[in-house]
Amino acid sequence: MPNISLTHVVLVVLAMACIVLGDTGGKTLTSQGISPYFAAWGRFALAAVVLAPLVGLTRADLPAFTDRRLLLRTVLIVAGISSILTALRTEPIANVFGAFFVGPVVAYFGSALLLKERITLTRATLLLVGFGGVLLVVKPGFGMSFGMAMALLAGTFYGSYLVATRMVAGEFRPRFLLFSQLVMGAVAITPAAVYTWPETLPPGFAWAFPLSAFGSALGNYLLLIASRNLPANVVAPLVYSQILWAMLLGFAVFGDWPDVLAFLGLAIILASGLMGLRLAGRGR
Repeated sequence: MPNISLTHVVLVVLAMACIVLGDTGGKTLTSQGISPYFAAWGRFALAAVVLAPLVGLTRADLPAFTDRRLLLRTVLIVAGISSILTALRTEPIANVFGAFFVGPVVAYFGSALLLKERITLTRATLLLVGFGGVLLVVKPGFGMSFGMAMALLAGTFYGSYLVATRMVAGEFRPRFLLFSQLVMGAVAITPAAVYTWPETLPPGFAWAFPLSAFGSALGNYLLLIASRNLPANVVAPLVYSQILWAMLLGFAVFGDWPDVLAFLGLAIILASGLMGLRLAGRGR
């Protein structure tokens, strides 16, 4: 039976809350006309500047910026954030996170394939049930919007990012992992940000821009700490707590509430995630 620390479980849940807060700021920006690429660049660049004095960067750390695993991990998170900010421009935040939950399926099977973590029939079935909930939210076929397609793509990138994080979490300090991700991400997306630089700043920019950056950065930092001590197949179901945060914040900030079919899908996703966590605690 794996030793699952309650402290690290709580850290993952708090990380998910911070990430949803960051995306609440991101939705505020993009729904007011800010380009998703500029918003994503701000998220990486602003957080990197603030974190820089706290990282304790040394000359010995510099070669790690060319580590192919860290570069791949950065590409995955840049693509995921750009995709989800594009989705949030037009879609309710709870629906976007519902579609986003293709990510745990990718993380679970990806960790089994690349990290040799064990697959069980029961947990695999639960994840597939959760994916059925995702389908209720995104309404594939002629009913699926471009925004929902981007949310699915974001979830795929994010699930891959979780596996990549687990692969390197034990080799690098959490603060350095986050800082390298922020710096390399900011550099990678700068050309797109310059091309889409806003001519005027919308109302709410003063609070939404830093919230988008710092909420996401803090969430990912907490997730890195937890990932050093929890296997990916435990972290994956905990990520489902984002659904509750997304529903609450989506209603409180934007007045959005899922329709009946989407609500049913979100309930299925959440239930499968909670059951997956329970099984992980039992070592199944």
